[in-house]
Amino acid sequence: MTRAKKILVTGADGFIGSHLTEALVKVGYDVRAFVFYNSFGHWGWIDHAAADIRESLDIFAGDIRDPHGVRTAMEGCDIVLHLAALIAIPYSYYSPDTYIDTNVKGTLNIVQAARDLDVSRVVCTSTSEVYGTAITAPITEDHPLQPQSPYSASKIGADAIAMSFYNAFSTPVSILRPFNTYGPRQSARAVIPTVAGQIAAGERKIALGALHPTRDFSFVRDTVQGFIQAMNCEALIGETVNIGSHFEISIGDLALLIAEIMGVDIEIETKEERLRPEKSEVERLLAGTEKAQQLMNWNPAFGGRDGLRRGLVETIEWFQNPANLQLYKTGRYNI
Repeated sequence: MTRAKKILVTGADGFIGSHLTEALVKVGYDVRAFVFYNSFGHWGWIDHAAADIRESLDIFAGDIRDPHGVRTAMEGCDIVLHLAALIAIPYSYYSPDTYIDTNVKGTLNIVQAARDLDVSRVVCTSTSEVYGTAITAPITEDHPLQPQSPYSASKIGADAIAMSFYNAFSTPVSILRPFNTYGPRQSARAVIPTVAGQIAAGERKIALGALHPTRDFSFVRDTVQGFIQAMNCEALIGETVNIGSHFEISIGDLALLIAEIMGVDIEIETKEERLRPEKSEVERLLAGTEKAQQLMNWNPAFGGRDGLRRGLVETIEWFQNPANLQLYKTGRYNI
């Protein structure tokens, strides 16, 4: 009998990582979940997974910034799906050094250990923010990279470190570049939880930042499927690939669509504290995904406006559950 592949998921305690970890377990993979160490023994969103999922996991609590812990976590693993990162753009304005340590140095720790341990595949997580405001759209993988925030700069650096190990040492690295992923469990610092959470908590004056920028929102199950297909696609070694929904919508129109689904009328208030510096605001994101279709036969199940609406319905239902809503501080601006 062939041994199931052992997969290390870094950032397994986070939003996308927890969904990915659950999906991998459900299809029969042996999963080691790398969670951020804390003295409370909390495993982030893994704590909220079904008991059979939690019991099947090999949990490793550590810090992606520590090369020794990363190496220990990776021992005996065939595939590494690297999602651990600091991702909040506003916080990167305050603490850029932490983003370099976590995102750049953390990725270096991953690819260095993968090289030394002869891991068969590493899939690193990028972000559409590396492109900055679209110069041409849809945005393809050869679009110029524009570091419009310290977060974006740190992810550009992380991607470059990962690809340098492929080029210099033939480390089997792939880079998956999701556009704006959303869904149940997403951080309150993101726009969809911000709007849905405020409405679910009874607010009708909704506080937001800039309303005109457009985004390509990808439902979390599509992103998870992208990781699974990427790790099994030999053609993706040494490549960077976008995944997105083929649809863009402005933040203002998105808020109104959420309100419509939730059956309420809202008034949107633009708050100064929620605005990015002018040159740091990414005005437009729209994914070009032909490469993902060609190399790994990936297409979004939640594509287009209809897909966005279906994904939002599922996401809103999750946020309207009082047990889930109480986990969020809807009255505060979360950076």
